[in-house]
Amino acid sequence: MNKTESTQTTNQPLFDVIVVGGGHAGIEAALSAARLGKHTLLITMELAALGRASCNPAIGGLAKGHLVREIDALGGEMAKATDATGIQFKMLNRSKGRAVWSPRAQIDKKAYSAYMVNICSNQSGLDIFEDEAIRVLTDEGKQEVTGVLTRGGSQFACKNLILTNGTFLNGLIHIGDKRFTAGRIGESASVGITESLVELGFETGRLKTGTPPRIKRDSVDFDQTSIQTGDENPEPFSFATTTFDPPNEACYITKTNPETHSIINGSIQFSPLFSGAIQGVGPRYCPSIEDKVVRFADKTSHQLFLEPEWSNANQLYVNGFSSSLPEEVQLESLRTVPGLERVEFIRPGYAIEYDYFPPAQLKASMETKRIKGLFFAGQINGTSGYEEAAAQGLIAGINASRRIDGLDAFVLGRDEAYIGVLIDDLITKATDEPYRMFTSRAEHRLLLRYDNAHFRLTEKGFNLGLVDKHTFEENIQEKDLALKTESFFESTYIKAEDINALIDAQTKIKENQSLANVLRRPGVSIEQIKSLLPEWVKNIKPSLLTLVATNTKYSGYIARERLQVERLSKHQGMSIPEGVDYMSMQAISFEARQKLDKIRPETIGQASRISGVSPADVSLLMILLKKIVSRETR
Repeated sequence: MNKTESTQTTNQPLFDVIVVGGGHAGIEAALSAARLGKHTLLITMELAALGRASCNPAIGGLAKGHLVREIDALGGEMAKATDATGIQFKMLNRSKGRAVWSPRAQIDKKAYSAYMVNICSNQSGLDIFEDEAIRVLTDEGKQEVTGVLTRGGSQFACKNLILTNGTFLNGLIHIGDKRFTAGRIGESASVGITESLVELGFETGRLKTGTPPRIKRDSVDFDQTSIQTGDENPEPFSFATTTFDPPNEACYITKTNPETHSIINGSIQFSPLFSGAIQGVGPRYCPSIEDKVVRFADKTSHQLFLEPEWSNANQLYVNGFSSSLPEEVQLESLRTVPGLERVEFIRPGYAIEYDYFPPAQLKASMETKRIKGLFFAGQINGTSGYEEAAAQGLIAGINASRRIDGLDAFVLGRDEAYIGVLIDDLITKATDEPYRMFTSRAEHRLLLRYDNAHFRLTEKGFNLGLVDKHTFEENIQEKDLALKTESFFESTYIKAEDINALIDAQTKIKENQSLANVLRRPGVSIEQIKSLLPEWVKNIKPSLLTLVATNTKYSGYIARERLQVERLSKHQGMSIPEGVDYMSMQAISFEARQKLDKIRPETIGQASRISGVSPADVSLLMILLKKIVSRETR
């Protein structure tokens, strides 16, 4: 099939995998399935919109940068696209512990989308069809997916179907009292999929997200703002990127003030958030400007970041001013902000409501529990953000492929990856607002740093078939070098006077110390002791040397965390058979039985993390399950 040609509705090929939606989740799902040798079809409304960054012009950020690194280590595309199209790179949280450092990049949105169009269009085994999917097709018993129907009348058959519809499912945009259907501004909503899934017995809900105004760069007085540039020596996102010299385009910072807040408060009744016009729940951690002004009434200002949407763009994104107020109110209030007194809009901010499907209806593989071969990924699961969507898409694509081959699902644990935390949270915890990844959600975050994602996951990517042999072997060599260097730090002792000459300490060191112990002293960095190192260590690439120094400095904490993981894993991975009758387990609390019956966890670990299921309930569940298994094996 040619990439964008219409196809006859008869004699259709049977696709291994069909992916609906060309956003960040859909791209990773389609690419991973095709790269694993599966005949894949990507259905999207517009080929040119593949990978479109519909909100902020950035990839990564706090915890999100970890997800991008993990996607890359497993063989995904997002990190490579970011390195190729980024216009500013910055490491966030440098003033805090290494576990929470997170990379972020401003991207050229046009170039990013063009990159993804090129990658997908030239991927062997991947066909692309422009149309709108409107119905999920199943067998007569409604037990297994069989295909999908499009608005244009095409019917495609498949073994697995991955839905990645983003904010398009019955999307409704709000700007003041104006309301109109759309998936995002200028693009049609998707109607039919929600209704089709509800007919199949799925539970649905409504969420809301928003986006700020886009303004004309030449209407801004930058002399009244603060400039913000990226890192002088930035790190790439992808471990495979070797040539890396991105531009360092500036962003700018300004602030709202009491006058801004007064205008917003005076027009709050016109906001659909407060008038009751919006029914969906919005993201608590990324509120609109009107929500911030009301909820944080004691704050006299809020920071705004003016970010270019592409290289040398005249269009700026006003990060921090998401709004659904009437356009004239948005403009009036922004014109009270320093530097924006004469600002002009390219388009106002808006809120969008859309359908989602509570992810407790999913397995950890991203396959739905109700319909075999049907997978959900991205905002359809109630998540927020490009990175969360891409991670889910990658896992869905991998597992749709493995299902065809009769292989066990690929599932990452909470101690293995932020991706594992993300998916486990989705399927075990109530998602009543858009889910956003934070480092605080990962209880083993010292083990899950952004810098060691390739050491944690590249071998898994290679075993899956998404990482090539050369990359895998390079990874092994780098890991061996890291271990060799860590051993050198532990076994090499330095004279006390040499150490005292380099580090600023109130109490002088009296005895010779190993390099490792010197590094473990508070405030001592690898840069301070670099002159003590032999040339072979100095020549190690900076990112790897910093990783080794981090492992050395926090080795005691890392060892303790690994021991904790080992202890917890003893029972966490215990499988729960399908079809368990939880409601008959009278020894377990009624609330726990209800929650277990609704979510139907796949393992004891998942059961233990369900709100309302106590440790006592889990202990009783394990006893009862052992009795069930014992009876079945007699």
